[in-house]
Amino acid sequence: MEALPNAELSLMECLWSSDRMTARDLREALYPNSTKAQHGTVQRLLQRLESKGFIERDRRLSVHFFSAKVTKEAYAGGQLETLATKLTGGSLAPMITHLVEENKISPAEIQRLRDILKGDD
Repeated sequence: MEALPNAELSLMECLWSSDRMTARDLREALYPNSTKAQHGTVQRLLQRLESKGFIERDRRLSVHFFSAKVTKEAYAGGQLETLATKLTGGSLAPMITHLVEENKISPAEIQRLRDILKGDD
């Protein structure tokens, strides 16, 4: 899964936090103090994300609604796999080990990992 530029990722963050939004909702969330000049920017971001398969557009009403097709977890997982491939030949173990050793993973997250590994998920 390809990495998204910051502007596209910001738009995805909005959609991940809401079920669906209009282009206007997104413009107001991303550019709260701007003029309508940002409308074209949001439209271009939406078109790019739609063509990449990250979002879908509901065209049933006169006002189109947009929603994420890719979950935040799936995107993050894809980015981790890409990073692991680049840095460690595809192994996530060195990354997880580092996070545990540096106390970047909470005890609850460690327990969740244990449960997943045991098949209790």
